Amino acid sequence: MPIPSLPGAGTPTQEPEAAAPIFAALGDPTRLRLVTRLCQEGPLSISRLTEGVPVTRQAITKHLRALADVGLVRDHRSGREHIWELEPRPLDQARVFLDKVSARWDAALDRLRAFVEEDEEVVSEKPVVAGPEKSDPESREPQSA
Repeated sequence: MPIPSLPGAGTPTQEPEAAAPIFAALGDPTRLRLVTRLCQEGPLSISRLTEGVPVTRQAITKHLRALADVGLVRDHRSGREHIWELEPRPLDQARVFLDKVSARWDAALDRLRAFVEEDEEVVSEKPVVAGPEKSDPESREPQSA
């Protein structure tokens, strides 16, 4: 009995390519912390984002630009300061991608579970047939004619 395959497996899709830069940007711990702060606290200036962080203002700016390059944050000027804010749309797109991957895995695991349970039922329904006993040639009694 063949094992069912994952739907869409081997089918090229643009979703991973679209989501990859977002995940790559969030893979850096400093960038992830910046996104988390912007998500929790709303728009913040560079000086607020660098408060209590052992990273220079230039390094934070570099990380923010990397996040902006993939569309996760945007900035605008307010007087002399740059105010940075989260752009939620790319995070929503990444979440949709992860939900699809999760649904595919759930479906694959359900099929695997059904396959294993079906196989177990087939095995348990088969009667056990004893095979012919092997006899030891040395223990044979001589046959009289």
